[in-house]
Amino acid sequence: MHVVATAGHVDSGKSTLVRALTGMEPDRWEEERRRGLTIDLGYAWTTLASGQEVAFVDVPGHERFLGNMLAGIGPAPVVCFVVAADEGWQAQSGDHRDAVAALGIEHGVVVLSRADRASAKRMGEVLAQTRRELASTGLHDAPAVAVSATQGTGLAEFRDALEGVLAGVPAPTTTGRVRLWVDRSFTITGSGTVATGTLGAGTLVQGDVLQLIGHGDARPVVVRGLESRGASYPSVSPVSRVALNLRDVSADDVRRGDALVTPNAWPSTSLLGIRRTTGAPYTEVPEQIVVHVGTASVPARLRPFGADHARLVLDRQLPLVLGDRLVLRHPGSRSVLGGARILDADPPAPRRRGDSARWAERLVSMDPAGDVLGEVAARGAVQEKHLRRLGLFNDDDPGPPSAVRVLGEWWVHGPVFEAWQQRLRAALEALRARDPLAPGLSMGAARDLLALPDERLVPHIVRDAGLEQAGGHIRLPGGNGGLGAAESAVAELERRLTAHPFHAPEADELGALSLGARELAAAERLGRVLRLRDGVVLLPSAPALAMRVLARLDQPFTTSQARQALGTTRRIAVPLLEHLDSRGWTRRLDAGHRTVVH
Repeated sequence: MHVVATAGHVDSGKSTLVRALTGMEPDRWEEERRRGLTIDLGYAWTTLASGQEVAFVDVPGHERFLGNMLAGIGPAPVVCFVVAADEGWQAQSGDHRDAVAALGIEHGVVVLSRADRASAKRMGEVLAQTRRELASTGLHDAPAVAVSATQGTGLAEFRDALEGVLAGVPAPTTTGRVRLWVDRSFTITGSGTVATGTLGAGTLVQGDVLQLIGHGDARPVVVRGLESRGASYPSVSPVSRVALNLRDVSADDVRRGDALVTPNAWPSTSLLGIRRTTGAPYTEVPEQIVVHVGTASVPARLRPFGADHARLVLDRQLPLVLGDRLVLRHPGSRSVLGGARILDADPPAPRRRGDSARWAERLVSMDPAGDVLGEVAARGAVQEKHLRRLGLFNDDDPGPPSAVRVLGEWWVHGPVFEAWQQRLRAALEALRARDPLAPGLSMGAARDLLALPDERLVPHIVRDAGLEQAGGHIRLPGGNGGLGAAESAVAELERRLTAHPFHAPEADELGALSLGARELAAAERLGRVLRLRDGVVLLPSAPALAMRVLARLDQPFTTSQARQALGTTRRIAVPLLEHLDSRGWTRRLDAGHRTVVH
């Protein structure tokens, strides 16, 4: 199926044309049929001679209903632009032209309607003016057909022209994430809530769980059933008009402008960086505007960065990505101000003075088609799944740029990664010079120092920088340095324990050597001493020496027998035996006996 939206001034005959082509009544409201004036969106469909199915979204032409018109044309890839041959180009034609230009629509048919009311000369003049007006849009070379829907003339030629246009429309993506902009919601007795929209990409399957992003909090919804062209289907592919029967949600909770999206696959944003594509320079645009995207209409504040770039703050969050097209509308005059493309759908939050100015400078060089390296460089580090949500990376891409380091789920800009390494090493060197006894930097301190987005990046930096990580701390290779003033005291302690391995010094002896808890902890980190409970300090070789003695005892042995064999006191023997137990070298059998584990 293809979806075609109408466009054109009020009373140009758009609905009459759709009615003649499809045999269906696009005006859904009694008031519309009574007044002969389309107020809201209408829907109809038909099958062309080739078997190609086409759904039409009929839009109002009156300026008072420009918002409804934009909701209909926004998601449609093809336009049928209608100008009445007897009346010619009208003011509302200009609004619709500006909308087509803003949305970047490049496929369509120009229809001169009510051909029975105009002479051949008049139709030539109207067509010439229409060509001039559409020259700056994607419809500048669109085929043109003269039609009288009431008499049926020109309808066959229109169908042929439409067939040709549709043959040139690029095939939609049937896999991947879904974003369906809701244009209508209602309740059917016995079925519940139904939401309709134009499916432009991805495939919907009965039973799918989608996320509703709208005027309230995002919430999951289940697709209970699918319908397209008046028939039920187990799945629907793009491009299609589709009605979704939703479970566990009220029709009042689903509105035009909401979006049904694949969960966790789209960003939800209210802050955008944009580039002007059509319309007045941003320096001439009012601060308070209305933004149209998909079927949504959202008040917004615009801050220009020169004539062609701006920051846009929406009143509510929407699922938007890089390259999405926006229509900017004046809230008072109902006129289209111009079009824009999103360059940055998720700007990094400013943290330092000048960040906003730097972001504005970056917008000028950004590509709406996507720049993975630029995005990673701007953030320093970003998760791959976030790049996918922004539409910057997918499974068909060759992989990360060469200047990007992949660290687990994170993509890190190479120069940023190198700067992190240098800064961490410099901080450790400064710490060693300032405090040789310090254990190093904790993981949390390292993350804070480097302003990392995730602590899991720290081990990668440590490894590539040639640093060490032990006991929850990061240090320079070989420890955080020497022992400074405590070096001679530790050396004296080592000398004493070498002579008498199991004669651990008392607290007053350690105090006399000026070896407190901090000095002993530093010595232990360097592998110079072993600290056991109750303040017992031995050499790291003491456990192995003890095992040689204990292995010669009759098994099992008592604590007293071990103490005597080691030539030490109970104060030292008990913590040493418990240490051997913890290493699995000895096993405690009961309150008084142990055995060596062979």
